[in-house]
Amino acid sequence: MKIKKIILAGGTGFLGQAINDRFNTSGTEIIVLTRGASRKQKNITYINWDGTTIGDWANSFEGADVLINLTGRSVDCRYNEKNKAEIISSRINATKVLGQAINKTKNPPHVWLNSASATIYGYSEEKFMDEFSGDIGSGFSVEVCKLWEQSFNEVITPNTRKVAIRISMVLGKGGGVMPVLSKLTRLGLGGKMGSGKQFISWIHEEDFLNAIFWLIEHDNASGAYNFAAPHPITNNHFMSLLRKQLHVRIGLPATKWMLEIGAFFIRTETELILKSRKVVPTKLVKEGFEFKYPTVEAALKNLCDS
Repeated sequence: MKIKKIILAGGTGFLGQAINDRFNTSGTEIIVLTRGASRKQKNITYINWDGTTIGDWANSFEGADVLINLTGRSVDCRYNEKNKAEIISSRINATKVLGQAINKTKNPPHVWLNSASATIYGYSEEKFMDEFSGDIGSGFSVEVCKLWEQSFNEVITPNTRKVAIRISMVLGKGGGVMPVLSKLTRLGLGGKMGSGKQFISWIHEEDFLNAIFWLIEHDNASGAYNFAAPHPITNNHFMSLLRKQLHVRIGLPATKWMLEIGAFFIRTETELILKSRKVVPTKLVKEGFEFKYPTVEAALKNLCDS
């Protein structure tokens, strides 16, 4: 499928920029919906929107091939009532209004990829969690995921195929968690976090982008897909492999109470580190997607050596 025009909502962060860079090399017209000023920059058209109400931005949907929605207030914050309300509303409101824009468009996008999160699954150190038999968890983060997907599923788009992408931790050089973990490791602070037994579900940035293209090109793909590599790994094992790849011998561990204190001072939550996510991409693998970096060893070698 030749993608001539793509709409990217919330496309100024790490993942949005990665998507922009990939599509920019293929001659695709890229329109980014942003809360910033409208402008044209590096062959990308940025259009201001509020993520809540229909405006002139909706005119850009005419004749688009793809809509990708990454909109949502960062969860890297303290879960007080104000922040929790913004985390939920930013996701639900944007999803609903994008659905309204699609249904007002004469020639709407062929496919709508809406971001979701692998956090929807419950804590697990034993059972693999996939799209068919994974246990839905509990707690605030899970409720956010459930409401997010519910709002997406409730939008009826007769002429637009819909896919929810349950994104796990994306490893890339340009942003996200990888630069932070690498810096800590080089400082000698790259030991296990908490018990170290909690599993990390992850995906290399390149496989994330390849999976985006794969879902766009496969007309039968719909519903929820886990964006995670086939082999989740414990936090302890992950950090030991990162130390080895960066040639750092010592990695001081961080106990749970140390992480709680640190999270308080940097205004975040330890759940982002301590929850065990053992998520696997059963649908992608079953339907024929091939991972370029199926193991952490391969991913870290690429990211640390290049």
